Amino acid sequence: MIGLKQAEALAISATDPERCALCDRALGRKVEWHHRIPKSRGGTEVVPVHPICHRIIHACVSNRDLATDFADLDVLKTRPDIGRFLRWIADKPPDFHAPTRRPDLR
Repeated sequence: MIGLKQAEALAISATDPERCALCDRALGRKVEWHHRIPKSRGGTEVVPVHPICHRIIHACVSNRDLATDFADLDVLKTRPDIGRFLRWIADKPPDFHAPTRRPDLR
């Protein structure tokens, strides 16, 4: 019998496990596993992300929208708020951390 973490690891998509599935920067010491479709909506597939990238996903997109419109990370990256974040984070080191706030969409 395999444990939950092992089952999640087996469900990882074909992304490079050395790179963040959202920003594509090298992963640092801390890695979080993002359910492309939230567990509360039946999702099992996980992808590796930086903690800051994981925070911005959940600060910008509801679980309902993650389960439908934004389960595909390529589609998620086209959102203006996520796009701004990706441009900002692109040159930061792998273990960069900053407070995450909901984007101002005015």
